[in-house]
Amino acid sequence: MERRTKTATFSWIYILLVAAALVLANVFSYSNYKQFDVTETERFTLSLGSKRMVCEGLKKDLNVDFYVTRGLPQTDLFIEDVTRLFNEYTNAKYKDKASGNESPPSKFTYKIIEPKTEDEKKAAKEAGLSEQLLGLDEDAAATSDTSTIGAGFLGFVLNYGNEKEVIPFWPPGNTQGLEFFITNKIREVRDRDEGRKSRYAIITGKDEIKISDSLVPAGGRPVGLKQIFGEYFPFYEFEEVDLKDGETQLDPSLIGVIMTQPQKDYSDKELRRIDEFLMLGNKALFVMASAVNLEPSDKDMKATLNTHGIEKLLDGYGIEMKREAAVDFGSAFQLSGRTPMGKEITIINPGVPSLEVDNSLDENERLIDDSFHSFFRMPQIPFPFPSPLVIHKDKQPNAEFKVVARTSPRTSVIATDAPMSHKTNWQETDPQEQKTVGVTIVGPLKSAFTGKGDDMGIKANAETPKDQPSRILILASSQYLANPFARSGNPPPLPPQLQMMAGQQPGDPELSMLGNLYLQNNLFITLVTSFKNSLDWMANDADLLAVSAKLLAEPALTYSMKKPRASKGDTEEDMKKKYEAFKQDKKSLRSKITWWLMIMPAALVAAFGIVRWWLRESNRDKALLS
Repeated sequence: MERRTKTATFSWIYILLVAAALVLANVFSYSNYKQFDVTETERFTLSLGSKRMVCEGLKKDLNVDFYVTRGLPQTDLFIEDVTRLFNEYTNAKYKDKASGNESPPSKFTYKIIEPKTEDEKKAAKEAGLSEQLLGLDEDAAATSDTSTIGAGFLGFVLNYGNEKEVIPFWPPGNTQGLEFFITNKIREVRDRDEGRKSRYAIITGKDEIKISDSLVPAGGRPVGLKQIFGEYFPFYEFEEVDLKDGETQLDPSLIGVIMTQPQKDYSDKELRRIDEFLMLGNKALFVMASAVNLEPSDKDMKATLNTHGIEKLLDGYGIEMKREAAVDFGSAFQLSGRTPMGKEITIINPGVPSLEVDNSLDENERLIDDSFHSFFRMPQIPFPFPSPLVIHKDKQPNAEFKVVARTSPRTSVIATDAPMSHKTNWQETDPQEQKTVGVTIVGPLKSAFTGKGDDMGIKANAETPKDQPSRILILASSQYLANPFARSGNPPPLPPQLQMMAGQQPGDPELSMLGNLYLQNNLFITLVTSFKNSLDWMANDADLLAVSAKLLAEPALTYSMKKPRASKGDTEEDMKKKYEAFKQDKKSLRSKITWWLMIMPAALVAAFGIVRWWLRESNRDKALLS
């Protein structure tokens, strides 16, 4: 009896000591911990671009006032996350890989302000903060005994020199993209204080696709890239330049020139003006155009093939743009949806390839290079209506050519005018092969027009200065920054005098549905991020590229099986069956994982208990024998 009491006492002491050790370890680890970030986009670590911005990119101290209201679980968790992020900004440091030197200390400081009195709340509002109703999420509200709603502040004021930037309110339920947003706001307030601008020319006067065109189908609030950049990235300045048959000279202080899909031809003198600008050195050209032209508001999506003179300029830089349409049956844009009448349909459009990352392929076979700035860490990117590109390195022997986008091996070409609608009876034709649709050229460039007749009064340099190489990015997609279905399905614009009377006109119902589906799955953010990254590449600014990756959301689940792709001869009914089988496979996999997670932990605990019981019984038998 005494032995049993003694054993029980020691068991309780042992349990209490273990519990105390766990409590102490938990208290210690709350403020002393090491975080290991294994996410692909370094989601929980400050990116190198943000570190460089606050360590080297600022000449003065940046002070951030973080206004908070505590007391609700969701907001308290948000405050904790933001505080952790701001601590990373404050303690940012890195080692320069080239020199091995440590970075200067961070110039980022912050303080948390919690307005409680009426005077403090008034001061917060005068600073630009907005008092909002803060509530719990639905799950927390169902289990919490505290109030589920209350008015409070959650915002930021960035102070730099004589400038300040106010973020009146940030929703506490979403910290995705916060670092991206904060770093860009830091850049914005710095650029305002120091008078910096990143200026780009966009060639106009060609009835071209504009970045102000709405990406949203008719019926929704019109939103274009120009509006988004004006609101969120005002440090990018776009200047529309009409070359006026070559009479207009491009401003040498511009970073680069952007050419979108034209509907009118470029004259030789206009092309020489662009070449003249590039030959200044340390300049950039970004071409988003192909030979495939579709008129806006054409629900039949009829394509005509015309390069509008762009091929002359590119040919001089060693890139041949084929007067063809590349139709990719291996990466055809696919989606399932319902028509306005409720009928479920599966859409396949090989004229709009959706190029996906597949790192299992060899480097010279990958569809997109997700290490390249424009596609940095993007799982897929649409390439509407591309044309094949052919590289001729002999025309620019000192420059470096790099393929950044290709179609799949199941790509055919169409060399005549043809419809590009999802209703087209697409037929695969031989030969089929991968086609290059995205190329960069970087280095000392020779003029595209050296030795090509009359200079038309334009005295361009024969080549760029050797220490100031220029850069060219060609994405041979005529609607790369457009929503192809919305553009074809939206009604033609009314004359200004009729717009007020008629109101907003409806578009084609089916194309409007496809246009909305096209923007889903983060594709809207992908387009914005890709364009922004391309601008940073043009400016040779690598620091903000890693930050841009923080804007892309991590997928909730990834599956080992790939989405079904159309095989040669597949009908719409065949694709519907493939999609149904794909859905069932995903459902089956989720079910297996659910049961595994339910049974395996319990089985492991049971196995541990059985082993412990067996050892205890074995030791007891040995004790009795002795």
